[in-house]
Amino acid sequence: AMMKTMSGGNCTLNVPAKNSYRMVVLGASRVGKSSIVSRFLNGRFDDQYTPTIEDFHRKVYNIRGDMYQLDILDTSGNHPFPAMRRLSILTGDVFILVFSLDNRESFDEVKRLQKQILEVKSCLKNKTKESGDLPMVICGNKNDHSEISRKVRSDEGENLVSSDENCAYFEVSAKKNTNVDEMFYVLFSMAKLPHEMSPALHRKISIQYGDTFQQKTFRMRRVKDMDAYGMISPFARRPSVNSDLKYIKSKVLREGQSREREKCIIQ
Repeated sequence: AMMKTMSGGNCTLNVPAKNSYRMVVLGASRVGKSSIVSRFLNGRFDDQYTPTIEDFHRKVYNIRGDMYQLDILDTSGNHPFPAMRRLSILTGDVFILVFSLDNRESFDEVKRLQKQILEVKSCLKNKTKESGDLPMVICGNKNDHSEISRKVRSDEGENLVSSDENCAYFEVSAKKNTNVDEMFYVLFSMAKLPHEMSPALHRKISIQYGDTFQQKTFRMRRVKDMDAYGMISPFARRPSVNSDLKYIKSKVLREGQSREREKCIIQ
């Protein structure tokens, strides 16, 4: 079986390719994408705004003895390179589309992104034998603000997901940590991933335990009922564009589809 290798500290973790996934977070600028990612990874919220160019994070899990890897791509809200955004979509397995409830333009951007994802992924699906499932959460952030400042009604967000059982809508507050855990639980459930990947359902382990992390006998004595552990890789780097392109190409060629079919254009 194919394995993906992750190095962390003095340890090397081997994760089966079938258990390796990429989560892509998309949305306009200043809607709270990085704050939601920070809640997921660290349980923290930073009031200071720093524009994101592109951040890459990796979390590995030992869930009942099986290893999983989740790569998280936190994208720029400005999308200065459309080709890179398309490549991010092509390589994504699960998606979080974020808008701010007090910003109508950010909601319109999410509608455009949802359409683009469906178009790009359907093109890839036509060239492979992948299922049509596309787990996606549309996330209205900043629901801790007053109703007076709200610019997007709840039913408008619900309408975006009403016709797709693999798409869900949540109104959250990264600042107050409202509905964030629930959102990730539903996203992983739709993706048929272990629900223990959601932040509240596994024990956070530091890199110092890396050497024993992947052993099926790995247990923490202080925890009796939990057999799910997660660890952030502090040294993870985003795969190169070339690696991503090779990954997409291999998915297409692996299925032996005819080259005569319409190409998925990344440019």
